Amino acid sequence: MQIGYFLPQGWRFDLVGIDPSRHWEVINGLAAARADAGPWDSVWVYDHFHTTPVPSQEATHEAWTLMAALAASTSKVKLGQMCSCMGYRNPAYLAKVAATVDIISGGRAQMGIGGGWYEHEWRAYGYGFPRAGIRLAMLDEGVQIMRQAWREGQATLDGKHYQVDGAIVQPQPLQSGGPPLWIAGGGEKVTLRIAAKFADYTNFDGTPEGFAHKSAILAEHCRNEGTDFEAITRSASYNVLLGRDQAEVEAKIAALRDRLLPHLGRDRTTEALGAYTSEAALGVGTPEQVAERLGAMRDAGVGYGIFYFGDAAYDTSSIELFEEQVAPALLS
Repeated sequence: MQIGYFLPQGWRFDLVGIDPSRHWEVINGLAAARADAGPWDSVWVYDHFHTTPVPSQEATHEAWTLMAALAASTSKVKLGQMCSCMGYRNPAYLAKVAATVDIISGGRAQMGIGGGWYEHEWRAYGYGFPRAGIRLAMLDEGVQIMRQAWREGQATLDGKHYQVDGAIVQPQPLQSGGPPLWIAGGGEKVTLRIAAKFADYTNFDGTPEGFAHKSAILAEHCRNEGTDFEAITRSASYNVLLGRDQAEVEAKIAALRDRLLPHLGRDRTTEALGAYTSEAALGVGTPEQVAERLGAMRDAGVGYGIFYFGDAAYDTSSIELFEEQVAPALLS
């Protein structure tokens, strides 16, 4: 299993209490100073404009601006977004942005892409909120445009949702064929079919039952599309809090609760904490527990894990424990 982690960027209330003038220092420190020197293959950001699960005035830093900055400040780790929302940017423009980031980074950009879901954000920024079928049709057309732009240096498509006519993308990305495509989402009829046609990587449900089910659906789509299921690396994302013992784990969950409570209220905070307290929270516990659970997922076919450390901006001990005791088990 290859491994990467998400950088705090505010979207999940993970920079609250830190002065905005220090946000880049914190984000870049976790990328350039830490990830570049560690066992990590990649660092990731989210493509969102507002906080979740409720919009607020708390800072949320823009994904592709961060990508460009990280391309210049890091030297080793790959750089991705999980995932860019196709509806937020014209796909020819996005192909151009990604190509520039790939060049700045020396060929380390990853293209995470999906149909998008955060309705408040869509409407607030004036994008409307098309029904799911339309958002996924936009995803399909947009991926076609990006692939063509990266492979041929320009793109033309007279689609239902996007029309581009000789959109030039020069210089082309350093990576042959463009940045690898990570198609995110587990929609069984459309999203996984798009992934079967175009994806180098997928990103969907990382629980044992969910991963097995989505993998079987993806394999069926690959058979129907005549593509190689084994050539697609299946990834999953996991929330992580690690402690040397259960008492330390509980203390970290309590600290996260205290940080979220003023912004989300009691019910929303309890709901958000479910990502760390439910049976599906495979990344929460002692290093031994987490290594065993994630090792089982590796053996089940998860080829890439992307980890979100809920306290990374405040306390790097979970990352340190992961690097020291979990990563060696997953990378062996």
